[in-house]
Amino acid sequence: MKVSYNKLWKLLIDKKMTKIELRDAANMSSNTLAKLGKERTISMDVIMRICKVLKCDVGDIMEIYPGEDEGEDS
Repeated sequence: MKVSYNKLWKLLIDKKMTKIELRDAANMSSNTLAKLGKERTISMDVIMRICKVLKCDVGDIMEIYPGEDEGEDS
């Protein structure tokens, strides 16, 4: 499975919020922010914190679709 956070980046633009502001407001590490940028999976806890900060639902910030992850074991 692959994950896309394109909806998150569009939502940040709509809310005039930077990635750094999101990182601080959601209390996440720079490493987690980097994972988002590389479309890697992150913990559900962080996803819920992002949703709380942005007052949205999981489907508003990410999509999951079939495909191979980088480094996925077959």
